[in-house]
Amino acid sequence: MNKVFLAFSLGVALLSPTYLVAQDHDHRYYDAEHKDYHEWNSNENRAWKRYWTDSHHRAVDWNRASEAQRQAYWNWRHEHPDTVLYPHR
Repeated sequence: MNKVFLAFSLGVALLSPTYLVAQDHDHRYYDAEHKDYHEWNSNENRAWKRYWTDSHHRAVDWNRASEAQRQAYWNWRHEHPDTVLYPHR
């Protein structure tokens, strides 16, 4: 029984880093027009909400946004770096 538990624990320990790395990539998006990647985090989420406020349109959840909406956001985002969005940093 101890060998089974040890084997299971070792398997979990070995697979955990792979799972964590895979999760990081789930929140990273490629901007084809600007040929760069954007990591989705709390700052990006705030910028997304600000984008919709500035555009005077009803906000759409990122997961439901069309490719055209996402690309329009990335275009806007490149014009609004963090220093402009968050001047108190």
